Amino acid sequence: MLAPTPILTLTIESGSQDHDTELHVHPGGQGLWVARMAYSLGADVVLCGPFGGETGTVLAHLAEKENLRVRAVGTAGSNGAYLHDRRGGQREELAFMAPSRLDRHEVDDLYGTVLVEALDADVCVITGTYPASVLPGSFFGRLVGDLRAAGIKTVADLSGDAARQAARSGVDVLKMSHTELVEAELATDDSLPELELGARKLIDAGVRVVMVSRAADPALLVTAAHVREVVAPSVTTVDHRGAGDSMTAGIAVAVGRGLGIAEAARLGAAAGALNVTRRGLGTGHREQIERFAEQISVHDVDDREDPGAHPGDE
Repeated sequence: MLAPTPILTLTIESGSQDHDTELHVHPGGQGLWVARMAYSLGADVVLCGPFGGETGTVLAHLAEKENLRVRAVGTAGSNGAYLHDRRGGQREELAFMAPSRLDRHEVDDLYGTVLVEALDADVCVITGTYPASVLPGSFFGRLVGDLRAAGIKTVADLSGDAARQAARSGVDVLKMSHTELVEAELATDDSLPELELGARKLIDAGVRVVMVSRAADPALLVTAAHVREVVAPSVTTVDHRGAGDSMTAGIAVAVGRGLGIAEAARLGAAAGALNVTRRGLGTGHREQIERFAEQISVHDVDDREDPGAHPGDE
């Protein structure tokens, strides 16, 4: 798994007793949240990412404590960090330190690390950067292209130029949110027809499967042959953050197991739906998620025959 911007997360919480305060420290960022959920679902996760400075030292140690096999690329700069206050019931950001931009030697080291590790994997999960300036978009296109040539399946959760580059290189599964499609000017708004149009642009560019998360609305599962809605039972949201990352993890684990894309969508939707009922981002229990996946329905929105469709679309 590629996690290009691990972030140290510090959260202030109310304690169990009146007037108590608790401080929680965790490894975070998109890649770490995806990795954590993938491990919860039974995957053996190898995490490739840049680690530097005081924050990087703490991050690598905490990630290994969560049973992730870390392949750290040393950097001169520091990893990012944020401090959130949740004592009032909602997350209030008190401070954020952005991660350092990687220099060309660090970019090369990261590329070689993730490429070699992915060659031994059932699936390579590729997550994005925040801010986008940490890595050039071409990095993601090169990586997807090289892995595709080697016959390695890829699942990416990307936005902006990184998503476009990965699409052109033929990523197997690309997960994007409805807002990311609009921000990338692939859709003019978040209406169903526009999101379908935006997803089909990515399919035409070379993506095999596009999964569009839509917050509380059913996700869209788009292939060359079909457009489907992925509908999960309604649940009460405790924290919506991390739902999309959990969805990506579920899809990737299912792809690694060799399941069909509809089953992958169900597992991803179940992981995302149950994660919003929890306070821990990217957390959950495998048995609960797999049972909940049985309650996820995948409905055809558009079922046109396409002789060029991939046999694994079903």
